[in-house]
Amino acid sequence: MSTVILAAQDPTLADFGKDPWWLVLGKIVFAFVFGLLATLLGVWFERRVVGRMAVRPGPNQVGPFGLLQTLADGLKMAFKEDILPRAADKVVFFFAPTISVISAVTALSVVPFGPKVSIFGHWTPLQVTDVSVAVLVILACSSMGIYGIVLGGWASGSTYPLLGGLRSSAQMISYEVAMGLSIVAVFMTAGTMSTSGIVAAQGDATQLTIAGQQIPAPGWYAILLLPSFVIFFIAMVGETNRAPFDLPEAESELVAGFMTEYSSLKFALFMLSEYVSMVTMSAVTTTLFLGGWRAPWPITLWSGANSGWWPMLWFFGKVILLVFVFVWLRGTLPRLRYDQFMRFGWKVLLPINLVWILVLSGLRSIEDWQTKDRLLATGIAAGVLLLATLFWPSRKKAPKPPLQEQVNSRPHGSFPLPPMDLQVPPSPRTKRVVAEREPANVVAGSDSREV
Repeated sequence: MSTVILAAQDPTLADFGKDPWWLVLGKIVFAFVFGLLATLLGVWFERRVVGRMAVRPGPNQVGPFGLLQTLADGLKMAFKEDILPRAADKVVFFFAPTISVISAVTALSVVPFGPKVSIFGHWTPLQVTDVSVAVLVILACSSMGIYGIVLGGWASGSTYPLLGGLRSSAQMISYEVAMGLSIVAVFMTAGTMSTSGIVAAQGDATQLTIAGQQIPAPGWYAILLLPSFVIFFIAMVGETNRAPFDLPEAESELVAGFMTEYSSLKFALFMLSEYVSMVTMSAVTTTLFLGGWRAPWPITLWSGANSGWWPMLWFFGKVILLVFVFVWLRGTLPRLRYDQFMRFGWKVLLPINLVWILVLSGLRSIEDWQTKDRLLATGIAAGVLLLATLFWPSRKKAPKPPLQEQVNSRPHGSFPLPPMDLQVPPSPRTKRVVAEREPANVVAGSDSREV
């Protein structure tokens, strides 16, 4: 009997859609409460960690260790005056913050929190639902969150929020392309787009054949697909508008971005939607690249590490670790300029991602070849890449000519230049006595005034 139970720990698509209504409702409530509590504690966690990095205490007055500070801030915002701009579109202005929050919370519905467990006699996966294209559902929810930002900026009826909403939508769309391409490598390796299937695919160690010997390698895609993991994490930080990519709320440039005209609970929803997205994307990263609810290596030596309710503990630990990295980045790196940010997404992350997918496709296509043939094909490809790197034309700019040479080469009739020696010449409209800069005790005549 125990063998049957252990074999049924990994849920499959056939295990969903069979739960009673009360169990489905309980899963939905659990996912919602997890997102809400993780958001409230995430705000407190960020303030405490950043305070520690800045050698200051952080919130420590309301509740033990300041744990109730976020709840107090939420009540304070609820009782503040709710200001509605005269030129705002009232309906869209009201629904824009809720779109951002709902889109972030909905993505948690396809995230597996654990294996199959027994709840009041029913064996059920610790996951609300799963479909064959569950990762595409996550991407769709992430895309819907863009509507909340751009509509919030447009419905405010003001110039600065409109500009902030437009460039925020451009930023999130740009980095969503890189994020979607980085998941392609996961699809190719796991052979499925189901989140529970991707977690199951990372459960077994990958067997590498080196010199005829089978060597077990880690099954986590964060190690096997390291370039995809790095690109996905960078794009995820840009997608959630977190520092150093927090351009949507660049106070020094656009007052406060797309949320300038928002106040009271509507502003609180926009602020908390950022933390909901941060927690949700941390859970998605854990699922796609960090083995999901499966225990890390030292704990796997215990035979019961991946059974029962224990995997939820490993899942929450990985999510907290990723949230800490988010906070670490905010307390360490300065904000990028908008042009630097967009150039990095389109000219760096996107080409690297395409080349990596091409390399991975080539490696998978020669898996069935003989060892000698694989080494030969890999060596030829590496040689071509090395030659292309060595003989790639340099883009180094030609040195500029000296300043005086540039001045002498200017065409006739050009605009006048300021003095090169920083000496300001006297004004041609003043008399000689002023131009010669006589001492202050010399009384100038009446003809020394400007004419």
